[in-house]
Amino acid sequence: MQLLKSSVGRKILMAITGQLMVLFVIVHLIGNSSIFVGPDGINSYAEHLHSLGPLVWVFRLAMLAFILVHAFYGIQVSIENSKANPSKYAINNKLKANFASESMIWTGLLLALFVIYHISHFTLRLTSDVSAFAGQVPGNVFGMVTGSFSHGIIASTYVAAMVVLCLHLFHGIQSFFQTMGWNGDKSLPVISQVGRVLAFVFLIGYSSIPVFILAGIIK
Repeated sequence: MQLLKSSVGRKILMAITGQLMVLFVIVHLIGNSSIFVGPDGINSYAEHLHSLGPLVWVFRLAMLAFILVHAFYGIQVSIENSKANPSKYAINNKLKANFASESMIWTGLLLALFVIYHISHFTLRLTSDVSAFAGQVPGNVFGMVTGSFSHGIIASTYVAAMVVLCLHLFHGIQSFFQTMGWNGDKSLPVISQVGRVLAFVFLIGYSSIPVFILAGIIK
């Protein structure tokens, strides 16, 4: 575990787990987008996942492990950076810093809270708006999702969470390539732009589902 004894090693592990979660976000968005096909689309997708049996929970536990590792070392690295720079600079020489990069720790913590809520909501079905679907495996997922997002506060919560995700990935994707040393003076602007575009794609893609349901376009 020599890798974990150095700050660079911890940053590499944090970067790798972060990008594994980005891959999950991509796959999850593709699956969720089946709701635009109608009830048969997302219900068939849910049935297919259910047919995988314990593999789904193995995957979920792996993602949970990635989240915990990413969060743990993210907090640790932030504390180390804070101790290394305990006072404010008289002249701010962090020219490349922006709101997204400066708020990574906070957007990360908010996303962790959202993941807990999301699992309780649509996976475990513990909240009152989906309690009628509890015990149905997988059940009428289309009806559950459309019924839940017809409530403005729930739809708004998901959209707000996707804004936070966008902010986190706005810097996080670029940071991965920097941490791994795969960027250069010429490639960094391109990598940064691609990361930002991808972050906005996630924002629009995920947010469109609760927005379209709330607007009555998907029903």
